[in-house]
Amino acid sequence: MTTVGLIGLGAMGSGMAQSLRRAGHSVQVFDVRREVAEAFTNAGGTAHDSLSSLGAACDVVVSVVVNAAQTESVLFGDGTTPGCAASMKPGSVFVMCSTVDPNWSVALEARLEAMGLRYVDAPISGGAAKAASGQMTMMTAGKPEAYAVAEPFLNAMAAKVYKLGDSAGAGSKVKIINQLLAGVHIAAAAEAMALGLREGVDAAALYEVITNSAGNSWMFENRMAHVLAADYTPLSAVDIFVKDLGIVLDMARASKFPLPLSSTAHQMFMQASTAGFAKEDDSAVIKIFPGIELPKKKGA
Repeated sequence: MTTVGLIGLGAMGSGMAQSLRRAGHSVQVFDVRREVAEAFTNAGGTAHDSLSSLGAACDVVVSVVVNAAQTESVLFGDGTTPGCAASMKPGSVFVMCSTVDPNWSVALEARLEAMGLRYVDAPISGGAAKAASGQMTMMTAGKPEAYAVAEPFLNAMAAKVYKLGDSAGAGSKVKIINQLLAGVHIAAAAEAMALGLREGVDAAALYEVITNSAGNSWMFENRMAHVLAADYTPLSAVDIFVKDLGIVLDMARASKFPLPLSSTAHQMFMQASTAGFAKEDDSAVIKIFPGIELPKKKGA
């Protein structure tokens, strides 16, 4: 029986691990927060106290960490603690779910192949709720032999698993384009709500009208609900879009492709980050607009 392990029990990773377990798999997990890993295993599965232990135990390792630097650490260690790659059995598959530079993903596939390991470039989208229900989207690319081993687990974690190429890179490129739209939509939604507040429009009424009109977007409906509730608990933080839109711009810069809207949105998230909202929900980008009174929490 093929064994699956998952590294990173954050907002997305914990839901993905739950989906794997719900599909009948015995899930091995690792998180730097030992108590989080132990809590997950209360209903079954195994928590590992090291990456090398998890790598040795699993045929498929799914990594759900923040960025390329953390993925490097997960695989190859941090100089003091070894990663999982050295202990993974030949032919095992590493599934990378972070949003990264596509060129880095291409290079990672080659590095793992040199170690006898297989690789699936598999960034994810959909948010924590869809991850927990197994309804998220995966944008994947990889060689057929990697899919042959990993596909049952991909299907357990996502409602839509798009196969975008037979080598790494295509999955990350599509995810980057998705992040371009997501970041621009959040920035535009914040700008629209801020203008409404500046003009004295009732925020709840504006939200109701826009979400039932042609100007609506998924991001307006989702993120402006956070603003109305005055709840900036980070489901996806401001600094995520500082990073992701930065990758978008880097990719376009390499081919001298202009992205005026992405550049503006990136500057808005940068401004929010440096203003002290880096770790707040990305809807907190609305806080950069002057002269507006944001909704307050009920009872506050």
